[in-house]
Amino acid sequence: QVQLVESGGGLVQVGGSLRLSCAASGKIFSGASMGWYRRAPGKPREQVTFITSGGYTNYVNSVKGRFTISRDNAKSTVYLQMNSLKPEDTAVYYCVADRDGTRDFYPSYWGQGTQVTVSS
Repeated sequence: QVQLVESGGGLVQVGGSLRLSCAASGKIFSGASMGWYRRAPGKPREQVTFITSGGYTNYVNSVKGRFTISRDNAKSTVYLQMNSLKPEDTAVYYCVADRDGTRDFYPSYWGQGTQVTVSS
């Protein structure tokens, strides 16, 4: 069974930085595409970014140049470095995983979420 556990959320001021981590259990990690979704208050869930098993990355336009996703297969962990944070980045961030490592990213597994709040 795959489990995803996020950490690193919190309260930060505008322009600040946070790094989210997601520790994955199960054998799926090294061969799976991993990513992050978020849900802001009153808004639909949004795919933020993902990374394939081969290292290809994709970002929603609103975070390009500010967020960076990376993975450490040896630690079964994926990271989201968030810089130049804005109030509109405030949301619950979810770590997600697909069943394979391709660019067709359709998550099958979800973490419990971690709150990120950016204060102005």
